[in-house]
This record gives sequence, C-alpha cells and structure tokens, in this order.
Amino acid sequence: MTDSRIATARLGENGPEVGVQGLGCMGMSFAYGPSDADESRATLERALELGVTLYDTADAYGAGDNERFLSPFFKAHRDELVIATKFALAIHPDDPTKRIIRNDTPYIRQCIEASLKRLDVEAIDLYYMHRRDVNVPIEETVGVMAELVREGKVKHLGLSEVTAGELRDACAVHPIAAVQSEWSLFSRDIEAGVVPAARELGVTLVPYSPLGRGFLTGSFAKAEDLTTDDFRRQQPRFTGENASANAALLDPIRTVAETHGATLGQIALAWVQQRASVHGLPIVPIPGTRRPSRVEENLAATRIVLSEEESALLEPIAGKVSGDRYADMSFASAGRE
Repeated sequence: MTDSRIATARLGENGPEVGVQGLGCMGMSFAYGPSDADESRATLERALELGVTLYDTADAYGAGDNERFLSPFFKAHRDELVIATKFALAIHPDDPTKRIIRNDTPYIRQCIEASLKRLDVEAIDLYYMHRRDVNVPIEETVGVMAELVREGKVKHLGLSEVTAGELRDACAVHPIAAVQSEWSLFSRDIEAGVVPAARELGVTLVPYSPLGRGFLTGSFAKAEDLTTDDFRRQQPRFTGENASANAALLDPIRTVAETHGATLGQIALAWVQQRASVHGLPIVPIPGTRRPSRVEENLAATRIVLSEEESALLEPIAGKVSGDRYADMSFASAGRE
C-alpha cells in the first residue's frame, strides 16, 4: 500500500471532515483479550499518517481505561483528529459483571465530566449516547446533550443503536452529526429504517463492527478459538451450530477476494464503504485493530470497487446468518424497530 491519504467525508451537515474510514479503539484495552500497549500506540500513529482522523472510544471500555490510554495520543495530535466517546452503559448496582443503560440527566452530567478528565481535553468533538434507555424520553436525553454543546464541553452530538423514529425525534431537538450502528455483510437490519432516515436528516452513518467482530476476516471460526476473556465467546453467532453455519457463508467473500487479490476483510470493508454510493449518504466505518499492518490493510479497502456482479454475489449473505448480534437484543435498535 502507498502512503497516500484516504478520502474524506463530513460528519453531519455541519460537523468536521474526517477520513472516510475511522478507527475503533475499544480492543486496545478491552473486550478482545490481551493487547500490546506499544503496538497499539504504533497503530494509532500509523492510522493518523494515512488519513484516519476519527478515533472512537467510550467510557465503558475498560471502565475508563481506554480513554486514559488514548489521552496522550489525543493530546499530542489534538488539532489533527476528532475524538469520539460515549456515555450510557453503567455498572449494575447489584452485579458488577452486568451493565445497565442510563440516559438520565445526573448520569450524563457525571459521565461528561469524568470523560473530559480522563481524556484531559477541554471539549469532546463527538459525544454519543451509547445505548438508548427507553425509560427516558430521547428528547430529554438529547436536550441535556445539547446543553453540553452550549456549555462548550461537546462540539457535536451522536447516537448509537437508535431506531429511525428515535433519530427523527432527536434531530427535532438538536442536530445529530452521526449515528453509530452495527453494519456489515452479516448485519444489515438498519437498512430498513435507520439508513433512509439518516439520509433524509443529513446524518452520517458510522458503522461499527464492519468486519463482523473479526469473523468476516476468517481470523477465527468459532468461539472456542478465542481467549477465555474475549467477549465474543458470549455472542450467539460465534457459538455452536451457528458458528459452523456462518463460517460457510464466507465462501462468496473468498471468491470476490481472489478476483481482487485482496483479503476477506478488505472485501467486507469495501462492501461497507460502497454503501455510501448505494444509499446516498456519508459513511465512515470504524473497524477496530491493534496492529499497524492491519490498519494499512483496512485502509486499502477504501480503494476497492466491487462490480455489480460481485455485489450481487455478496447480497444474500446477511439473510442466511444464524444467531442474533447480541444475546440480549434489547441493547440494539433492531430489538425496538
């Protein structure tokens, strides 16, 4: 891959312009087993060199550890990048191993101050509601988030895993720059409602897990291939008969990859990137990685163009996937559509 920088896209109608592919940073300190801090730091630097300017984290990733880890990098390059972080996933008061969703005003206020302190910045560029608490009107939650903008603590607002209706209600209160949802060859539920609503409202889509949490790369074939502390061992798609059935779905991706001399992951990412032209709205996927070489591989996918025949070959995959995205789908927008 050459060192030419990737193309750019705008977050929302009035948000910052960022590289057309971002970087999910969760795995550098949470969820995917052991990581190497030095290699992760090298990954951050290499991504920036190649035009990645949207870096995604959350207060829930390692109970703030991910924000702390990223802080020195963000401070060293503050004017070159866009910091995205999130609130809403709280520790269950009776069981520290479980999470609950909170969108109430006191909690949001507590979270923003804690994130600003951990990141050691004066303002967060893009602040997401990580998950939707159905017991709090979304207009109320976004209203508090809008106050943070007026106070200079946040520059732009984002939502994660919301329905089309929730997105419309939120935009009626304050402009939303980005909606983050899972979107990949394995997960396409948002295309029915959220994607058209985002296009109509001028909201950029930020697909997370565009590589199917690594499954679409062929790096593992079943939960047992993963370390015992990897959270993917608990996800229905990667266990038992579901894993075997889903592994067989990679064959069309292999066929397309061979034509392009590309990896499975590059074809999966190229498919997501190409949704921008298919659906007519800006899309900035945030694949996560902890290796500089993988960043280079992922960014090369922004230059792969799939033919109509290749897209048609990949089209049926999502409809054949076995198992839900989460064991508890109430944490996803599809559970409320």
